[in-house]
Amino acid sequence: MTALETSTTLVPAATAASADAATAVSNVTHKFGGSSLADSVRIRHVADLVRARSESTQVVVVSAMQGVTDALLALSTAAAANLPQWRDKLGVLRKRHLDTAQELLGDRSAAACAWLDQHFDELANVLNAIAVLRGAGHGVAEAVSGNGEVWSSYLLHALLHAQGADYSLLDARDVLVVRDEELGVAVDWDATNAKLAAWRAQHPQARVIVTGYVARDAEGRDTVLGRNGSDYSGAIFAALYKSQELHIWTDVDGVLSADPRIEPEAVTLAAMSYNEACELAYFGAKVIHPQTMAPAIARGLPILIRNTFKPEHPGTRIDAAGDASGPVKGLTLAHGLALLNVEGTGMIGVPGTAERVFAALRAARVSVVMISQGSSEHSICCVVKLAESDTARAAIEGAFARELSAGQISGVAISRDISVLAVVGDRMAGQPGVAARLFDALARSRVNIRAIAQGASERNISVALARDDATKALRAAHAAFWLSPQTLSIGLIGPGKVGAALLDQIAAAAPRLKREANLDLRLRAVAASKRLLTDERDIGAAWRERFAQARDDGDLDRFAAHLCAAHLPHAVIIDCSGSNDVAALYTQWLASGIHVITPNKQAGAGSIERYRAIRVASATGGGRFRYEATVGAGLPIIQTLRDLLDTGDELIAVDGIFSGTLAWLFNRYDGKVDFSTLVREAHALGYTEPDPRDDLSGIDVARKLVILAREAGRELSLNDVAVENLVPASLHNANRDDFMSRLAELDAPIADRYARASANDHVLRYVAQLDRAGKASVGLVELPRSHAFANLRLTDNVVQFSTKRYCDNPLVVQGPGAGPEVTAAGVFADLLRVAASLGARV
Repeated sequence: MTALETSTTLVPAATAASADAATAVSNVTHKFGGSSLADSVRIRHVADLVRARSESTQVVVVSAMQGVTDALLALSTAAAANLPQWRDKLGVLRKRHLDTAQELLGDRSAAACAWLDQHFDELANVLNAIAVLRGAGHGVAEAVSGNGEVWSSYLLHALLHAQGADYSLLDARDVLVVRDEELGVAVDWDATNAKLAAWRAQHPQARVIVTGYVARDAEGRDTVLGRNGSDYSGAIFAALYKSQELHIWTDVDGVLSADPRIEPEAVTLAAMSYNEACELAYFGAKVIHPQTMAPAIARGLPILIRNTFKPEHPGTRIDAAGDASGPVKGLTLAHGLALLNVEGTGMIGVPGTAERVFAALRAARVSVVMISQGSSEHSICCVVKLAESDTARAAIEGAFARELSAGQISGVAISRDISVLAVVGDRMAGQPGVAARLFDALARSRVNIRAIAQGASERNISVALARDDATKALRAAHAAFWLSPQTLSIGLIGPGKVGAALLDQIAAAAPRLKREANLDLRLRAVAASKRLLTDERDIGAAWRERFAQARDDGDLDRFAAHLCAAHLPHAVIIDCSGSNDVAALYTQWLASGIHVITPNKQAGAGSIERYRAIRVASATGGGRFRYEATVGAGLPIIQTLRDLLDTGDELIAVDGIFSGTLAWLFNRYDGKVDFSTLVREAHALGYTEPDPRDDLSGIDVARKLVILAREAGRELSLNDVAVENLVPASLHNANRDDFMSRLAELDAPIADRYARASANDHVLRYVAQLDRAGKASVGLVELPRSHAFANLRLTDNVVQFSTKRYCDNPLVVQGPGAGPEVTAAGVFADLLRVAASLGARV
């Protein structure tokens, strides 16, 4: 839940005082972690911070300097093994503390150094005894590990005293009495209160420095409070001093919604409840240990998680109420687990089966992380630690040996490498749709859920899943609850005119979409036939320069594999290539859950078998297939047809002009200028393909008609369309240059057709037609001058849907249907539709 920050920039402590002035309280306990006390610079910063605060009663509980507790435990282990290097390691630790004392106190460090030397000498004697005895006695290693807090508290107190601040120094071992219980270390509150009252009578100062982590048992033996013990000390002394707040100072701004190493977009939470913090902490989130919160919860004491290095930041407030923001507060993952499943028909309706399962696990001292059982009682599954999974299975097999032998229980199975994703929030309770949103997000990310658990409080939904899916699952759920942007891993094939325009449009819109729609569009790969550029995060707006330097071979398998990063739940391939070979890959991409968006007509109008396979792959694999720009570029032609059909309308006929090039030619042609002259002009303006026969043949228009027919449920193929080719047969096989030089051969046939149309006061238009019976044709038709198709702008495309509802007055969609910018806009619109289907707010 928290991240380790490497920055050591310290904000002046006076800032903290001014930031807290508006909500100042008179009695506050502060606990500083090891990262806050890592060296003399940070210790001095802590001294400045606490001195600048205004509370009249102030308790400061400190951890050891960063890394010291682990070093002390390692010393005990090395001494117990009689490894000679323990003495050198102790010397390093001694020098670190002596150097810190000298840096903090300068000329006045002699007394502190002498005190430290004395305590290190005493520790050396203890370690030497451990080495001689080849082991530490009961509690000795724990007592050794508590020296770090004794040293750090002494150094902080010495610095404050040198600065003239009136603080007392309390060694917690002098007052804190604890005992070991089954659930952990418990405080003897009566004995502790009595000892503290006596100590305070001798030390009347209103401000005190306290050693964290250490205590004594009822027999007076030194002991410690266990891992996270300094936080526990903070809560204990906050309770003892009747503080109004407990501030836990660390190296992050507060509690985050997820581990930022997994979800970089994790956000700092302003507030959360005790219950939410406990749920998250149980599954390993670095919030605060539940044991730490026990004294605070019992007294309704607010806990604030704050950043020592940014004291002006308010941090995260943990109290009984939390706040009202969103149903989900945070998500966390627990790894290193296994799923234990016990099943059999003999379990159904038999009382006490679950009790026997968990009694066996308890007897084997196996901790159960999560439990799930179906209402049929046919099986019980639970999640246990991976290291305990074999012990757990053996315990269950032993407890149910008779039932296993009789076949009443079919088996005890273990699934290894399991992780548990926990989704936590008080306001999930009673709010319909929270679980549905979680499961939908996981399904869209192709994450298989192995087991589910939710308590009656509805505060936590936990799901067991494969370890390999854990990161992807957390990021998908985090985005689904709008705790972070919905992130799409995007790859583009074919950065030509349309592809380049699209990438520029995405780059221009991306900041606004992230800011306003919580949508993060990451361009992570660009491919051409012989070149491939990839980036782990985002290629960015400077893709042209970077792509020009790419020297890879355009391997599309590697391209797709790169997009399917484990930490990014949604991959999108945009194919702007026009390649039939690329279209042949759509089926496998869609089947693997990759979304495909394209203006490439090869898939939609190719073989009917491949078209069917694409549809099946999309339906079963979860990948969306969007292709609006294949017919009308930026015009919503397919979407309009889809809306008509989905709402129950019946298609009767389709008529359309689907070629901006042919629209321009026949809107301009009036018999006064040769048709060949207009073709050359259109070619020069970039309106035609490099070889104008690709436009004049009518095949491109026929492909668009096939796509629309298939969208309407007709299994039409390109061979079923009657196509009028405007290129004379004598020019079909000529090379392009020869064709361009012989363009005049088109003039006479076109002029003849135009003359006949004009005689009837008609115009010529190149029209695609599909009738109710499924008959399809594309070619030149004569239309009255009053017809809608006769009065278009030069390069407009237009489609006319005649339906059961729109029979007397067909529905018309009209607008620019050609050009890189409008085609790219159509593809971009499809991209946003895919994002919306995944939960983005666009």
